[in-house]
Amino acid sequence: MVEYKNREELILEISKRSKLFIQEFTDVNEKDKNTLIDGVDKTPTQMIAYQLGWMNLILSWENQEQEGYAVVTPTPEYKWNNLGGLYESFYKHYEKYTLKELCTMFLETEQRIIQLINNYTDIELFQQGGRKWSSSTPSNWAIWKWIHINTVAPFKSFRTKIRKWKKLQQN
Repeated sequence: MVEYKNREELILEISKRSKLFIQEFTDVNEKDKNTLIDGVDKTPTQMIAYQLGWMNLILSWENQEQEGYAVVTPTPEYKWNNLGGLYESFYKHYEKYTLKELCTMFLETEQRIIQLINNYTDIELFQQGGRKWSSSTPSNWAIWKWIHINTVAPFKSFRTKIRKWKKLQQN
């Protein structure tokens, strides 16, 4: 996994990758947003919903911990061995929005993630145990890894998916 020298490097990578990812949706037709194409396992709506779901989970874990609650990751309703059900809940939650609304929500949520990063101390962000929620799984990751694995990493892989989706859609 990539490592970051500091928060600025992490933020820069999130900003860069999120911009490239979300720009891919500017030429997707609204009528096609829920079209599943052979060779691509998600629709355009599902791709954005996945990103929104994970980013909002991180934000909710932080909010819950700040409010003094014991955080259950990923959620009280879904365990780590049922991520498929969690993803379906993301898709259902965001299915009623237009692509334009989803893209706007994505950009707003990305900014909230960046604000969150800026609120952490370097120790909280880069060392294990920065928050209880970040060390609540066997992986015991530092916060930056949770953020990376749920922003930069899928922004890259889902950009490949949406590009493949668009190519196959044209055929």
